[in-house]
Amino acid sequence: MRVGYTCSKKVGNAVARNRAKRRLRAVAAQILPDKGRPGWDYVLIGRPGVTGSHPFAAMLADLERALEKVHQPRKPRP
Repeated sequence: MRVGYTCSKKVGNAVARNRAKRRLRAVAAQILPDKGRPGWDYVLIGRPGVTGSHPFAAMLADLERALEKVHQPRKPRP
């Protein structure tokens, strides 16, 4: 499993972007070992005004919910 992190300049200056990426790395380190799947590639994107200030517990819950949604079996098309 591979993980990528990205934050554009819209997130803020270099300090803000690095802080956002550190938070994304910490969230991924806690959630992906249990909820991630081998062979999958994940990209976590920092958003302006949210990634740096969103509560950490909420970020953990958001990633868990996103992984559950991504890994749901697809419904067949009619």
